[in-house]
Amino acid sequence: MDKYLIKKPRTQDSSPVQDSSPVQDSSPSSKRSRVDFNLENLPSDPGLRQKISSYHPNNHDEIRRYYLGKGPCRPPHDYPVSYFSGKPRRFRVEWYENRNWLEYSIAKDAAFCFYCYLFGKGVGKQGGGDTFVTKGFRLWNQVGKLDSHVGGVNSAHNQAVKKSEDLQKEEQHIQSVLVKQSNQDKANYRIQLNAIVDCVRFLLFRGLAFRGHDESQDSSDKGNFLELLQFLGDHNESINEVMQNTWKNCKLTHPDIQKDMVNAIAHETSKAIIEDLGNGFFSILVDESRDISVKEQMALVLRYVNKQGIIIERFLGIVHVASTTALSLKCAIEGLLCEHNLSLSRLRGQGYDGASNMQGDINGLKTLILKENKSAFYVHCFAHQLQLTLVAVAKNHINIADFFYVVSNLVTVVGGSCKRRDALRDAQFAKIKEDLENGVRRSGQGLNQETNLKRPGDTRWGSYYGTILNLILMFSAVVDVLEIIEEDGLFDQKVEARSIMRVSKQRLQVMRDDEWTSLLTEVSSFFSGRPRRNTQQNTNLHHYRVELFYTVIDMQLQELNNRFSEVNTDLLICMACLNPSNSFVAFDKEKLIHLAKFYPYDFPGTDILALDSQLQNFIFDMRNNDLFLELQGVSELAEKLVSTRKHETYPLVYLLVKLALTLPVATATVERSFSAMKFIKNELRNRMGDQWMNDCLVVYIEKDIACSIDNETIMQRFQNMKNRRRQL
Repeated sequence: MDKYLIKKPRTQDSSPVQDSSPVQDSSPSSKRSRVDFNLENLPSDPGLRQKISSYHPNNHDEIRRYYLGKGPCRPPHDYPVSYFSGKPRRFRVEWYENRNWLEYSIAKDAAFCFYCYLFGKGVGKQGGGDTFVTKGFRLWNQVGKLDSHVGGVNSAHNQAVKKSEDLQKEEQHIQSVLVKQSNQDKANYRIQLNAIVDCVRFLLFRGLAFRGHDESQDSSDKGNFLELLQFLGDHNESINEVMQNTWKNCKLTHPDIQKDMVNAIAHETSKAIIEDLGNGFFSILVDESRDISVKEQMALVLRYVNKQGIIIERFLGIVHVASTTALSLKCAIEGLLCEHNLSLSRLRGQGYDGASNMQGDINGLKTLILKENKSAFYVHCFAHQLQLTLVAVAKNHINIADFFYVVSNLVTVVGGSCKRRDALRDAQFAKIKEDLENGVRRSGQGLNQETNLKRPGDTRWGSYYGTILNLILMFSAVVDVLEIIEEDGLFDQKVEARSIMRVSKQRLQVMRDDEWTSLLTEVSSFFSGRPRRNTQQNTNLHHYRVELFYTVIDMQLQELNNRFSEVNTDLLICMACLNPSNSFVAFDKEKLIHLAKFYPYDFPGTDILALDSQLQNFIFDMRNNDLFLELQGVSELAEKLVSTRKHETYPLVYLLVKLALTLPVATATVERSFSAMKFIKNELRNRMGDQWMNDCLVVYIEKDIACSIDNETIMQRFQNMKNRRRQL
């Protein structure tokens, strides 16, 4: 055949197609390079999306279902101003009303059509042509064009809307037409799916693994999911009958089905959190840590005041970051917020640890965000500040550093082996038993618990404090163990034990022989109030009171002052004026007005004048209202304002209260999320994918929200995620 046919030379395009430049295709028959995609990485911002036509046709419906499940991108945002003929104009949130197709791009400051992007083809010049799909609409002075885009009944826009409705109607799909399902089949499918949801919920809420080593029918190690499903069937005849009569390839037990179900629950949980936040402002708590597979993960928590006036911290998600630079973290934060229809413009606080990439004044994460939003004030976690301050002082004061050096050596010597730990435990037990018999100690539930010595950690002052407390409680037992080591231990151990014992005994002996008189004189002088004169001796009281206590306190105060910026100090002082304790004794109108000026977006000039009047009426009302006399803390004030509907009477004052509560002071919630991550992704589950781990964490951490979501909502989302063989 080759001599009768002339082959055309094949042209291969060796240049890869970049995600940022979609392929332009003027001829439908021309060959095009297709853009690879991952549902996890599809951008939420309409201004950053690829054209649907740039993806392979086989993937179009999957991408459309993904976006339909998320809905139009409508992040609450402080929309920037553009000028038309010298007049300021901007996008307005009121334009969303009666326009379920309209979405907004923060990246391009432009409006887009949700349905025309998903299903629009060849719109020509109708309704603005391709503007609402690729370029974006920005003519804020010509709002009428938003309605003209919709057009008539048979317009390209309305046809796109109709196609989206058809895609979500399972009964119209060709698969549903070819394979008819009876009502009984649908009822059985619902029973089966409902049982699957219950099993998935049970495992997620307890952080248990799903898979087993051998999931065959006769295996004794099928895994938690299959065994729990079988257990449900054994105790429920209807579930057992459905599972036994279901086709082998429709059992809904495949790992992909499990992941889809978990993803559906996680999406509904996150959706409930975002709905609880509403259009309000929020703060973010961010930290980074490595998981068991040595991948750097960034966890993000939202802090906000809900509609009931309750301060809430919710885990939003965890993101794998290849780089921990400030710019990379900022991009990851923006992407995660945009995925949930949130905007950095609504940010009113940042809470991180003290890492340089977080709090750096030049290129730190907090600085990059502050450049875009001046009201997103950064507060270094108070717990971290206090711990770092105490640890720094402990290392910089020679006497304290020497003390903890001895304590550390003591813990090492006494607890250096299992044998010594057992000896310490036995000695402490004997001491407690003797004290109980002599009536020195009281017995009861929770008392006289078993304790042990542990080495203090450099970044947790609580570990130093705990070590000292345990050492005080077990001092007699520690001395006994040191004597045992001195007699029976190896040569090096004997030297260490004798050294520690010698220092302690010599110090006690000196105090016994030579310092009683001076100590008595100091105590008498202290309590009588008569100052000592013409004395040069350095007594114990002077040493511990002046050289240690006063010096260390001064060092701590100086260290704390250095760690608080002037802005943070002003914020905290002003916020303290909202404290309702003791009939609002801390109230100061001028400081609260000064606080409002820190948030110019929330309190423009006219609102500052109105706030002055509201504050005067507010404090008079509060001090004469019995319902507000016994309040303790700003959080109780916010709840009481909402429950009595006073937040409607004093909206600007309540706004100040919310801002005060929103500012983050500790990152404990983020720390707990990392603890959960270590529990979910452990050594036996170290190959979990990023999306799979994120979904499991969202449901596990926010199980109280996930519990409130009914099975029907989860099943509907699961059903709409992909084309399913069976319909509800």
